[in-house]
Amino acid sequence: MTGLIIAICIILVLILIAIITNIHVVPQAHAYVVERLGSYHETWKNGLHVKIPFIDRISKRVNLMEQVVDFPPQSVITKDNVRMQIDTIVYYQITDCKLYAYGVTNPIFAIENLTATTLRNMIGELDLDGTLTSRDTINTRMRTILDEATDAWGIKVNRVELKNIIPPREIQDAMEKQMKAERERRELILRAEGEKNSAILLAEGRKQSAILDAEAEKQAAILRAEAEREVKIREAEGEAEAILKVQEATAAGLKMLNAVKPGQEVLTLKSLEALAKVADGKATKIIIPSELQSLAGLATTFTEVTKNPEQ
Repeated sequence: MTGLIIAICIILVLILIAIITNIHVVPQAHAYVVERLGSYHETWKNGLHVKIPFIDRISKRVNLMEQVVDFPPQSVITKDNVRMQIDTIVYYQITDCKLYAYGVTNPIFAIENLTATTLRNMIGELDLDGTLTSRDTINTRMRTILDEATDAWGIKVNRVELKNIIPPREIQDAMEKQMKAERERRELILRAEGEKNSAILLAEGRKQSAILDAEAEKQAAILRAEAEREVKIREAEGEAEAILKVQEATAAGLKMLNAVKPGQEVLTLKSLEALAKVADGKATKIIIPSELQSLAGLATTFTEVTKNPEQ
């Protein structure tokens, strides 16, 4: 009886161990390919799963995240017979676990060889300069070709990048010399352009300075002419005002004479004074109107007036 109980316990423990060992938890972004009796049965997604002992088998564990594989440099020959080394990086993602498990024996090795052959075919159609300047074109074409070829394997190629393009040492030296010569040529061109622009700016500066000097001289001449005109106007106004005052004084004197009603003798005397002012002491001969000559009583005064002041 005791032996039977022990046997039953052993059987229960073995059953429990079998159940526990056949419980599987699939993590996020992963999948398990399950076979039943040697044939594909199903694909387990993330979560808890139980397989039947001795009947079900997990044939492949698949990572569903995007993966990166860096292939070693491949030797390629360009159209102009230049041998170089090119290494590529492929970004891929598994989209169909069944095709990935049963489509090809070694998917990464298959992708590597497919990448190498595709790269050789594409570089063989380009020369050295075309290879160095057509990275984007090569990347796009390779991605398209690899994506179409790997659909049967349940793989989607997202991107293909040329990591390094390594030409031979002599080609690198020639390219460096060419780049150095090109930089020196650009430097000379830039220096010549700078000197040209500097000369143009200096000429423009001298031109603007001459224009400003001419404008300043013109404005100064205009201001001087305006000042001289103002001075002349003021002088003319002063002379006119002086003449006006003299005329006003003369008119006032005449008014005063008219007011006192002078006689003929006074008028004759004023006429003689006017003649004396005309002579200004320098006249030796003066023609006297006949009306004044008839005034015999004023002959002595006339003689004194016409006499030279130096005598």
